[in-house]
Amino acid sequence: MPTATLLKTPFHSFHTEHGAKMVEFAGWDMPLLYTSIMEEHRHCRTQAGFFDVSHMGRLRFSGRHARKFLDRICTRQIHGMEVGQCRYGLVCNERGGCLDDIIIYCFDESEYLMVCNASNRAKLLAHFEAVRAAQPDLVFKLADETETTAMVALQGPKAMEIVGSLSREIPSLKRYRFVQKNLLVVKFVVSRTGYTGEDGVEVILGASMARAAMGMFLKDVRSGTSPIRPIGLGARDTLRMEAGMPLYGHEIDEDTDPISAGLAFAVKVDKGADDERIGSFIGQEALQKIAREGPARKLVGLGLEGRRSARQGMEVRSGGVSVGRITSGCLSPTLDRPVAMGLIDAHLAVEGNSVEIDLRGSPVVARVEKLPFVSRAATT
Repeated sequence: MPTATLLKTPFHSFHTEHGAKMVEFAGWDMPLLYTSIMEEHRHCRTQAGFFDVSHMGRLRFSGRHARKFLDRICTRQIHGMEVGQCRYGLVCNERGGCLDDIIIYCFDESEYLMVCNASNRAKLLAHFEAVRAAQPDLVFKLADETETTAMVALQGPKAMEIVGSLSREIPSLKRYRFVQKNLLVVKFVVSRTGYTGEDGVEVILGASMARAAMGMFLKDVRSGTSPIRPIGLGARDTLRMEAGMPLYGHEIDEDTDPISAGLAFAVKVDKGADDERIGSFIGQEALQKIAREGPARKLVGLGLEGRRSARQGMEVRSGGVSVGRITSGCLSPTLDRPVAMGLIDAHLAVEGNSVEIDLRGSPVVARVEKLPFVSRAATT
């Protein structure tokens, strides 16, 4: 059978020109690494990294009932968001399981942008159409802008210094705020968000001008003198792991609720209780029950003895009994030791507790640790 053609981001030629090892990810041809995961990870932690995240979904909601629809599908409250504010939340099923984690950008009370995971874009679009069909009184437009725009992340302790050379306004942005800017003929959105545990921004702009516009950030990459370097999906994963950030398909999925996954802050369980204009969200009743009774399992950080790393799906045991599973694991480049995240029985999810991880038939002791393992993001 013929192989499906992979989608390419506007930076695809940049990746291949700079020797990236390309891999398929959620239907896209994406850079796994340029030099090594370890080197790229440490460069982001000490200087700055450029991440092509154009594969992530960008869905625009506009019209009279755009806000009301988003309040129906999102665990966070969209009503009352300020212009220029971003808000992290989740889209859940009726059981409270996670269809995806998302970020909402508020342009005004009738226009919003949702950024979602690449692997879930098609699923979410189908879900939204089903919800719309069930509530035909909601009038709004939904436009998938993923392939007509580009998105990059600039992350690391020197990222804001680099961005500040282009605009004095951007470094003054607070976390989870964004601004729209024009640079020459290029219009773009810059938000102080990211997925590494470092400070930085994410930038959304038109696909046709993306490569030229980003050239100003990456002009000295080949010389090796630039503090910013391109970084692939491999280091993006180890960076988010150290920062204790969930990844869909690992820490969250359709059978895992956000409260168990440590994301209770992103769930407004009493949404709509005091304001009928807001209404309830899909999955709210199930999540209220979990919040009230407490989750059976909780997401924890785990520090392993020795040098072997745990992998997703490995069993966690206590007293010879299965008490959970690993969701993600790696050898932390910053801490130089193996760390993992896992969902374990709630009564064991206490910092300092010891458990065992079955590393393919060889048990290894691990201790519950506070998440994140590494945190350096600015709090301004």
